[in-house]
Amino acid sequence: MSTALPQSSAAATRVAPSARAGKYLTFFLSGEEYGLEILKVSEIIGMQSITRVPRTPAFVRGVINLRGKVIPITDLRIKFGMDASIEEESCIIVVQLRDVQTGIVVDRVSEVVALAETDIADPPDFANGVQTDLLLGIGKAGGRVKLLLDIDKVLAAHEAVQLAESTSAHAA
Repeated sequence: MSTALPQSSAAATRVAPSARAGKYLTFFLSGEEYGLEILKVSEIIGMQSITRVPRTPAFVRGVINLRGKVIPITDLRIKFGMDASIEEESCIIVVQLRDVQTGIVVDRVSEVVALAETDIADPPDFANGVQTDLLLGIGKAGGRVKLLLDIDKVLAAHEAVQLAESTSAHAA
């Protein structure tokens, strides 16, 4: 099963290959493997009770209290147009976007892989106008393909800041 990512603008904003080499935390969503730059990951926590915040987009599951700090939680399955099921191994990856901390729900974490420039290809150009600007590239490791996400674009920084401010206001 192939999963299309939501798209916006074209390949003009591609990251230079040398900037993509490094370590990635890989995880699964609906049977597909994705990766995040390990430097963006703060921690991985088990699923816990998520408090829904009224009038937030459907992909925003709500907020959690993480050691006294309220952080918003985004469900990548919903954000990417997949079914919203929570798996037994589902967990939350806490990521740092500039000065905002947020969590993303994933089916399960896989591994940390080190990818060299030669292990990362540019996303293909699709003839039907599908745009792939949410991807840093396509990682190749262990005979598998991993979709390397640009988490800053997936969770648009301005969106995360607005969400954090909104959730903080509701928590007060």
